[in-house]
Amino acid sequence: MESLWIAMIAGVLILLASMASVEAGISVALVEITLGVVAGNFLGLTSPPWMDFLASFAGILLTFLAGAEVDHQVLRERFKESLLIGGVSFLAPFAGAWLVCAWALGWSTPAAQIAGVALSTTSLAVVYAVLVETGLTHTSIGKLIMASTFVTDFGVALALAVLFIRPTWWLVPFLGASVLIIAVMIALQPWFFRRYGDRVIEPEIKGAVAALLVMMFLAERAQSHAVLPAFVLGLALAPVFSQNHQLGQRFRVVAFALLTPFFFLKGGLNVSLGLVWANIGLLALLLAVKQVTKILGVYPLAIRYVPKHAMFTTLLMSTGLTFGTISSLYGLNAGILNRAQFSVLVTVVVASAVVPTLIAQRWFSPETRPGHRVAVEH
Repeated sequence: MESLWIAMIAGVLILLASMASVEAGISVALVEITLGVVAGNFLGLTSPPWMDFLASFAGILLTFLAGAEVDHQVLRERFKESLLIGGVSFLAPFAGAWLVCAWALGWSTPAAQIAGVALSTTSLAVVYAVLVETGLTHTSIGKLIMASTFVTDFGVALALAVLFIRPTWWLVPFLGASVLIIAVMIALQPWFFRRYGDRVIEPEIKGAVAALLVMMFLAERAQSHAVLPAFVLGLALAPVFSQNHQLGQRFRVVAFALLTPFFFLKGGLNVSLGLVWANIGLLALLLAVKQVTKILGVYPLAIRYVPKHAMFTTLLMSTGLTFGTISSLYGLNAGILNRAQFSVLVTVVVASAVVPTLIAQRWFSPETRPGHRVAVEH
């Protein structure tokens, strides 16, 4: 009964979030996060195991879909811009947060490093959700932002692995299976589509879901995460989605109608307003560190490469959610962070998903209309 009660409350909140998103003209992800904070702190809603799983899988599926939206031609043509914007988007806040936490706040070196990792992220999930809702996924600016986000999160994953994760022998089958899955799906997709495509039972979606679940299982065994392999898989299959627009649409319907609301709702449930209020000064400082270092690092490059959409690009690159939460949770479970540090970091991560995204959508979102292509300036 308790599970049904939580499911019922979550279902009502998800519906209300969709309605509020349409009325207010802002991303539904932001509303779902906000309602998650309210539900966790005022309604006593907790995240049961089934919601934890759905949220985890939704994050992986969103990352896969984000990779599938990346245009290979744009990635090749704008590799330099993506590498520079994404690289600085990771390095500037990583170094800034690490130094502030270690020197100004007196945190231990491992705790300061966790803070640096958690606050250097750019959320593929939030960025992709916003680009889909604003109709920018098929524009050059949208594809450049997603490619840059991948570079940022690759740096985050690499830093977390190098600094903290102690590899087990499961890392070998995880990496091997990820490479094999990607290679097999690329090789077999022409035959698979001819034999099983365009059916109401959706074998294409089920095949991708199975592949992602295998990656998630092996990643958990290897004490790693399946975000990057999932993105690479989507990136590898991007030409398939480009040639089959209806396939991408069906994937998005499944993701945004059923799964991603639990991902964003659970993000809000992680926030303890009591601990946040007790450490409000620390929260404001760390949020400022993330936003200031991101802006100082990304904006000059955005001005050079996308002058008409520089602030929009900078603000979306300043978001965080998935990897920031994962990094913070790792620090808590490993005994590196105490509960107060964890709550503040998670709240900063959630706030960074809401504040810059809201500003970007309200005041800096590129105009889109049918048949109009928002281009990357040369």
